Amino acid sequence: MMNIAGLMAGLTLAATPLAAQEQVPVRLIVGVSAGGSIDLLARQLADKMKDSLGESVVVENRAGANQRIALAEVRKSPPDARTIYIGTSGPFSILPDIYGDKLEYDPVKDFTPIARLVHFDLAIASGPATPAKNLTELITWLKANPQRASYGTPGAGTTSHFVGVMFATSTGTTLTHVPYKGGTPAINDLVGGHIPMLVDSLADMLEQHNAGNLRIVAAAGPQRSALLPDLPTLKESGVDVAVDIAIDAYASGNVPSPIAARMTKVLLTALDNPDVLTRIRAYGLLPAPADAQVLARKQAEETKLWAAPIQASGFTGE
Repeated sequence: MMNIAGLMAGLTLAATPLAAQEQVPVRLIVGVSAGGSIDLLARQLADKMKDSLGESVVVENRAGANQRIALAEVRKSPPDARTIYIGTSGPFSILPDIYGDKLEYDPVKDFTPIARLVHFDLAIASGPATPAKNLTELITWLKANPQRASYGTPGAGTTSHFVGVMFATSTGTTLTHVPYKGGTPAINDLVGGHIPMLVDSLADMLEQHNAGNLRIVAAAGPQRSALLPDLPTLKESGVDVAVDIAIDAYASGNVPSPIAARMTKVLLTALDNPDVLTRIRAYGLLPAPADAQVLARKQAEETKLWAAPIQASGFTGE
């Protein structure tokens, strides 16, 4: 894992501090509703960024359309890095393959990479609609009940959606995708017995898991989750799925390099705060600091990674 202090040492500061620019708050635009891991991270960062900038930093929730509403708000902002998208990498690495020419933005030209911040685990969970208490029992139940075999996710075209596609392919099951408008309603329906299976953030499902209202049966990451170290990964269990999900920061396109570097430093300094690290780790977010150059390279690599499962699914955007 890259060292935050080492990253920041190499960043060039802009000659004019952000506080000396037009006096409007720095805005962190989040593409999901309040609550959950992305919103939590943004609010923790905003609190510490205020200290280093000496000015207001606000979090704005612009939920919907698989974070594209949030991206539209960032895209139209001035190229001054005072409006920052905080969200998952999917809109940059997955949505281009889903929408093709219909996508209303160019993921490379219309945005300026600022920093990779954290990564987190997705997981597979079952609920009271099925008696399955572990992954093997869940797969057996899904195969024995094809008419009821479905899985919920926080939305169509999300990473969770295509993890479900990969899961079905690897396990030889036929699953109906049930997309929700966010993770919270999906979790509620799993707990309520309306769907048998859910692919979502492990951290977001943990409280209900601990309460016995749902059962997290496998982690979808390349390694076991620090939140549930005894929980096997899909890969360990013989299911050929392992994905690393990140939360990144982007500004609008054409931000001058010194200004972008300044915001990279501000964000990574906030991320490195001990209070922030303690809070986000408790929520299952693991620091994965990287500068703009690394983020741009990761974006290109992840775009190639997701192309095959997206094409195999046959899913296209409206």
